[in-house]
Amino acid sequence: MDRVAKGLTLVVGLGVSGRAICRHLSRLNVPYMVADTRAEPPGLDDFRAAHPAIDVHCGSLAALDLTGVAEVVVSPGLDPRMPGLKELADQLNPHTGEPMVVGEIALFVRSAKAPVAAITGSNAKSTVTTLLGDMATAAGVDAAVGGNLGTPALDLLASHPDAQLYILELSSFQLETTPRLGARCAAFLNLSEDHLDRHGDMHSYRAAKQRIFIGAESAVVNADEPPTWPTYPVDQVAYFSQRAPEANEWGLAFHHDKLTLMQGSSPWLAIDELKIAGQHNYLNALAALAMGQTLGFAAAPMCNALREFKGLEHRSEVIAQINGVTWVNDTKGTNVGATLAAINGIGATLEGRLILLAGGIGKGADFTPLAAPLSKCARHVLLFGLDAPRLADALIEHVSIQQVEDLTQAMQTAFELAQPGDCVLLSPACSSLDQFANYPARGEAFRRWVLDKASTKAGEAL
Repeated sequence: MDRVAKGLTLVVGLGVSGRAICRHLSRLNVPYMVADTRAEPPGLDDFRAAHPAIDVHCGSLAALDLTGVAEVVVSPGLDPRMPGLKELADQLNPHTGEPMVVGEIALFVRSAKAPVAAITGSNAKSTVTTLLGDMATAAGVDAAVGGNLGTPALDLLASHPDAQLYILELSSFQLETTPRLGARCAAFLNLSEDHLDRHGDMHSYRAAKQRIFIGAESAVVNADEPPTWPTYPVDQVAYFSQRAPEANEWGLAFHHDKLTLMQGSSPWLAIDELKIAGQHNYLNALAALAMGQTLGFAAAPMCNALREFKGLEHRSEVIAQINGVTWVNDTKGTNVGATLAAINGIGATLEGRLILLAGGIGKGADFTPLAAPLSKCARHVLLFGLDAPRLADALIEHVSIQQVEDLTQAMQTAFELAQPGDCVLLSPACSSLDQFANYPARGEAFRRWVLDKASTKAGEAL
């Protein structure tokens, strides 16, 4: 058994986050070595070339003697209680008082010199994080945006050392290895089944998300979803809701005959001023406004940023209209909650019906919540990928379905079935890794096919 030299920090995982951890430790001159459970992790040769003095262990962690290790920093994609780490995960570090096994955000908290605004949730994290970043810029705040979205948090410390604020999207994987975040403002947007293959059950998944509130000064949560409400002490809590707001809460109500983003009885923006659509996006806007106000951003620049915000790629993104049919890319809908949000948000606005394209790897999720809303608004559901049969079992008694081989066949069939006023929605409720490298690759395949079809139809019309 190989022994890790006494006093070394062990970095586990050589993915994007693992490499950011290594760069951070190198900047701090902290001695470390790297372990990856894969025999040949991608990019290993490049890493060794960039860090020739760093020892790298590939293979089972059980082959390492960690008796003298100073600390283990594990990448978020890896279970901190995996074989080889479980015993250490139950121990406290005598020097920091934190667990011996931590993640990248624990290192970030130790080094960050500016306050943190943090966003988590099963869905919409990226949208709210990006929108809050736009609001900060408009308000004249030098904010660095990243985390689970875009630039790793530890790299932000190097690229934006003078930032006035760090705005971080944080996953449950990142939060479960963060002993204390201490955010200036922490938001928990929503909770639905996801990552049960990692967390085991909804109780554990929720508990990981709730860690965002440890040490937080203020919170923004979903009034319609009590599981998002803080279970840790927080002095100031702001609520947003799809209902008309009560007291000083944020919500949706009619003002001068227009549906409007409201705080209590005060109107902020009518939704017809927004470039984003769907009730789920209106909730995202409310959450960002609540966070911005808590952080001290001025109202006018926040509203200006919101007016200009077009949403994110791969999240309820309108690609084209063909023959009166709207084609929407929501490939980032990788769990049931995200797909429910897209169905409810878009379905209610249609003159026609919805054709849903769904399927992939379901991660153990229960698909039955999709049945009722689809029964009300869907013309047809096209299912592909590994868990298409499980989706079919959940939906077959409620909506017209068809199982196909892959996304391409699903799109062609949808094109043949769709009628003017309909929407073809790619929102798979599953991860993409059975048939694609990642969810953006799935979305790009959808985009290319739709734009090619749109170009062909335009050419035929000439």
